[in-house]
Amino acid sequence: MKNFISLNDLPDFDEALSLAKSLKKDPFAFKKYAKLKTLGILFFNPSLRTRLSTQKAAQNLGFNTMIMNFSNEAWALEFDDGTEMRGIRSEHIREAAAVVSQYCDMVAIRAFASLTDKVRDEAEIVLKSFAKYASIPVINMESAVGHPLQALADAITLDEYPTQHKPKVVLTWAPHPKALPHAVANSFTKMMEFRKADFIIAQPEGYELDPRITKDVPVIHNQEEALKDADFVYAKNWCSYSNYGSILRTDNEWTLTEDKMKQTNSAKFMHCLPVRRNIVVADGVLDHPNSLVIDQANNRTFAAQAVLKTILDNDQS
Repeated sequence: MKNFISLNDLPDFDEALSLAKSLKKDPFAFKKYAKLKTLGILFFNPSLRTRLSTQKAAQNLGFNTMIMNFSNEAWALEFDDGTEMRGIRSEHIREAAAVVSQYCDMVAIRAFASLTDKVRDEAEIVLKSFAKYASIPVINMESAVGHPLQALADAITLDEYPTQHKPKVVLTWAPHPKALPHAVANSFTKMMEFRKADFIIAQPEGYELDPRITKDVPVIHNQEEALKDADFVYAKNWCSYSNYGSILRTDNEWTLTEDKMKQTNSAKFMHCLPVRRNIVVADGVLDHPNSLVIDQANNRTFAAQAVLKTILDNDQS
């Protein structure tokens, strides 16, 4: 595996998942594996779990880490070719990626969707430009359309709570005061292709995800109907795809409440965090013993560690 841009880059999803779970049992089993190597970690957008878990994962393998927040610590980057750089963008990605490649052995990048230009967002300009011009592996810490590290952590979490039957997993849209990207929902949907489960998506009309990603996943527009007998409920907001970047509703009809969770099979609750309390989900659900949000956050470390080790294995083969 040269780069980790999406879950499709993993040579074998189940092997990666197994590796992540083994690393959770013994995080320092390969504590000198990346000795004298450096991981560059570049943030174009804010982070808490991604920053700390990726840094911890790297340190567990012996990496040195270098972190930069591009929003306020770096020159504004130009990504288009053939432009006269007379504006605020004073450094081109061609030079920036080449320089980072001299200082680091791998680079991990976080760059959200703009939600203003669907074509440009889906082109993954930031991530794919680094992959094009860097001579080192590139790792996706959440991009315009995907968050594969979160999805791998979610897979670990699902496996830690096995059911006696084929589980029903519901990804439900939830309200939010501002438009949010599709990255988490996209990657969770992609990850569920690798799991043996009855997976459905619940959402209001107009909030369909990219049909190239959801494919034949059942979509239900009645949340309570979708929640019936669910074993896992993953709540997440995303903006409209057809009316890209738009908020079509702001009411709390789709807020996940304790009463709604009574429709489920004592379902475990999941969310990637951060979460807006009593907008996305009620306190009583988030603070319930069935809430797995802290488990998911913890598993981010071992998901990242598995990806880093898989790339190292490729370099050393």
